[in-house]
Amino acid sequence: MAPGVWALDQATKVVAVARLEPGQSVTVVPHVFWLTLTRNPGAAFSTGSEMTIMLSTIAIIVVVTVLRMSRRLQDRGWALGLGLLLGGAAGNLTDRILREPGPMRGHVVDFLHLTHWPVFNIADTALTFAALVILHRGWKGVSMDGTHERD
Repeated sequence: MAPGVWALDQATKVVAVARLEPGQSVTVVPHVFWLTLTRNPGAAFSTGSEMTIMLSTIAIIVVVTVLRMSRRLQDRGWALGLGLLLGGAAGNLTDRILREPGPMRGHVVDFLHLTHWPVFNIADTALTFAALVILHRGWKGVSMDGTHERD
């Protein structure tokens, strides 16, 4: 799951950077969905724009932690959630490491734009679904080894 999310995220960002002009929108579904190239130094909703190095460090910690946790996975739901988390975190971390203005300070490429929502990317989508899946597994009382709180 994670490698696929990462690859799709990176491939779509390469196409977005090559085909879209910064700040100009291409309408996909009128009044609903556009492609708009932006570069985000911060986190969600461009918060923490001055904290790019810290955000990069947090992403590295997330990636390492998920990789370590993955050895204990026995539950498919947790595997899905952590795979989405790993792929999304790795996708945006790749931007932070490889893109301008430099390593650990790179700006994340965003290009998907819905009405009344900030511009985002595939990695952000994966992170959102990861949170939903992980919350669901926790709410259901399922641990990573597949046991339930009731067991």
